[in-house]
Amino acid sequence: MEKYRYVMLAVSILLGVCGQLLLKTGAVAGGGAIAQALAPWTSSRPALAWIADRFLSPWTLGGLVCYFLSAIGYILVLRTVPLSVAYPTVASSYVVVLIASHFLWSEPLTLTSLAGVACIGFGIYLVHHA
Repeated sequence: MEKYRYVMLAVSILLGVCGQLLLKTGAVAGGGAIAQALAPWTSSRPALAWIADRFLSPWTLGGLVCYFLSAIGYILVLRTVPLSVAYPTVASSYVVVLIASHFLWSEPLTLTSLAGVACIGFGIYLVHHA
């Protein structure tokens, strides 16, 4: 396991990124089949219908599963990688989510956000070479 500790860290980070992207997709797309199946019980309760539509979406549930798996992987990583290295490395997920959200949902990718990406990258570099 020690040999693959940084591979495991990368997998954990990517699962977290997938979780984030799936949660966004669920928030935008809504519940689909599960929410429709619950419609007879939620139609007279708008708040309950909204909760079912958002939180019982296959996208949302998939995102939560990815987060759960990411947490398990991260816990395993923390057995061999110092927290002072592992935690700052998780910031690389911000970079991936920023770029993915630009291509998936046309979210803005500004010079300021790119400067932030450069700072994150440089910070991760410094942590790993300290």
